[in-house]
Amino acid sequence: MNGKRKLFVDIHVIQSLPPSCVNRDDTGSPKTAIYGGVRRARVSSQAWKHAVREMFKSYFDESELGERTKKIVEKVAGQISNLSKLSEEETIKLAEKIINQAGIGTKDSEAKALFFMSNKQAENLAQMAIMDPLPGKKEVQQALNESNGVDISLFGRMVADDPALNTDASAQVAHAISTHRVENEYDYFTAMDDRSPEDQAGAGMIGTIEFNSSTLYRYATVAAHDLKKNLGDIDATKKAVKEFVRAFVCSMPTGKQNTFANVTPPYAVMVAFRSDQPVNLVGAFETPVRAGEGGYQKKSTEMLAKYTKNVYEKFLAVPEKVFVTAINDELAELGDSIEFSDLLNGTEETVSNYLKETEVNS
Repeated sequence: MNGKRKLFVDIHVIQSLPPSCVNRDDTGSPKTAIYGGVRRARVSSQAWKHAVREMFKSYFDESELGERTKKIVEKVAGQISNLSKLSEEETIKLAEKIINQAGIGTKDSEAKALFFMSNKQAENLAQMAIMDPLPGKKEVQQALNESNGVDISLFGRMVADDPALNTDASAQVAHAISTHRVENEYDYFTAMDDRSPEDQAGAGMIGTIEFNSSTLYRYATVAAHDLKKNLGDIDATKKAVKEFVRAFVCSMPTGKQNTFANVTPPYAVMVAFRSDQPVNLVGAFETPVRAGEGGYQKKSTEMLAKYTKNVYEKFLAVPEKVFVTAINDELAELGDSIEFSDLLNGTEETVSNYLKETEVNS
């Protein structure tokens, strides 16, 4: 990998979900998509990215993360109150003024649209807000473009009011889809009234919940070289990639979890390090998997292994390195088979070595 200018960390996951409704559409039905001419279960990238960001809270300090909210005036005002003895009303006014100075529109002391802001950026604005005179727009925007935090650096920030505040995402997350055809089903349920008389027949409430079960192919990629530009530090970058892999693999969107308890581990995880381009291997399932006695997990992983080898032989170079963690050995020929904890540590080490080599050779 010496001398390479790019490093893409591709994450491929095969994971089976029991009856569940982790991601609903506007009618309450599980999201689906047509792929390969048949209907598949689908979980949107937005749903899984939110689950990843929630898991980040367990592995990063609050100061390393951001919030996506309209309440940025309140957020900055809280930081101003830490730096001064001003009244709440005064801190709100100063916060709104400095936010407007950055080119972000507000209404009723809230941003007009959701804004992704790190805690450090809120602190930067608070320090500027109590200056006299107030810094210019360019200086304020510079403060908002520094210290992005891990989640903003990974997932990016788009600001309609002023593109100068945009941050390019260094991670991409695909919509997860089932490797096979699905048909949604309905659970008819009743709820009893605990205080109803014993001789009174009937339920206190009845209803239906739509659900499906599926084996999903999930894919995400991180451009480690771009993440380093966003974070500006090798140690921060290698940790961010490691924890992104952990969170992407281990997190679960929370839709109807109390009803279905569908938190399952993956069947197989493959992390590939590429210097040319990211590669989504969903084409392995354009022809839907057909279930037999072995179910979908094993067959899906076998199809993924076969398709991946064909792609490497006929279209793209073999990755610089591949780590595999799986229940069985269907992917063993594609990379180093190791435990998940070793996969995470190996990912961190690989990213660190690449960034250090790139720094030396630049």
